Amino acid sequence: MAIKVLIKRKFKTEHLKEASKLLFKTRYGAMNQTGYISSETLSDLDDPGKVVVVAMWQNSEDWKNWKNSVERAEFEAEMSKLQEGPTELETYALGMQLEN
Repeated sequence: MAIKVLIKRKFKTEHLKEASKLLFKTRYGAMNQTGYISSETLSDLDDPGKVVVVAMWQNSEDWKNWKNSVERAEFEAEMSKLQEGPTELETYALGMQLEN
């Protein structure tokens, strides 16, 4: 089942150009992973340091493999230096989860 992951970050305004470059590198790394479908980066109109990446994966296992990879951990460590707080992750399934 396809999933979407919301990756929320608050970057320090003086580091926005560096953060943008690092987000691009991270996306490029994800594109080479099994199960990656797409992603987009959104920035808050009133607060450009507030950024949300919406990533789509074929399933939660593929996302978890990338999330826990050494390569992504290296990107995350670099990004944390540019942020005002921790990264927030939210994972969603497409459609409603109905039990019968």
